[in-house]
Amino acid sequence: MDSRALYDGLIAYLCFLPLLTFHEFAHAWTAWKLGDDTAHSQGRVTVNPISHMEVVGTVVLPMLAIFLSAAGSGAANFIIGWGRPVPVIMSRLGNPRRDDTLVALAGPAMNLALAVIILAVAKLGRIAGIDSVANIAIQMAWLSLVLCFFNLLPIPPLDGSHALKNLIGMSEETYLRLCQYGFLAVIIAIQIPFVRDLVGLATHTTFNLIVLMLGFPSGN
Repeated sequence: MDSRALYDGLIAYLCFLPLLTFHEFAHAWTAWKLGDDTAHSQGRVTVNPISHMEVVGTVVLPMLAIFLSAAGSGAANFIIGWGRPVPVIMSRLGNPRRDDTLVALAGPAMNLALAVIILAVAKLGRIAGIDSVANIAIQMAWLSLVLCFFNLLPIPPLDGSHALKNLIGMSEETYLRLCQYGFLAVIIAIQIPFVRDLVGLATHTTFNLIVLMLGFPSGN
């Protein structure tokens, strides 16, 4: 068991939880403001991580991936994590297709905004000479961008698939049928080099743009 890999994995998990929480909060808050109070009535318009956690997807599988990675097992690459989906009833939205797209994109948009804020904290950490804070903030911002662009993939039930569904006018029934195979599709997709490279390129490019905008080089 690689103790360093285990430590890094646990730190990454502690970074992942608030990023996931704010992602799901953004979905719930946007749906509420656009007319659907389903998530609000279930207590999902909150930044309490417990409200957005799903036992298997948020705890069991991520922890399994951490320990498998620390043990040097390649099986860790086949495991993904997720939060409890935010319920949205499209008929309650003022403009169902437009508003469903806005609700879906609110999560990735939140992750992008968080990356900017967290990298600003990293810059302050560098200026103050607190490298440990800066390094964790940089790792957290990078993870936030990975979540942003991963969720924008047009694979049901990821956020990007909602935008594509509404853009092409796909029926809700057809979309829900596709979602039945979504978990398998996502697992397969993340093993395709092109998909991983695409998410990595988007993450790397955006990360560099943000740190340059904030006034310190990405290599720091």
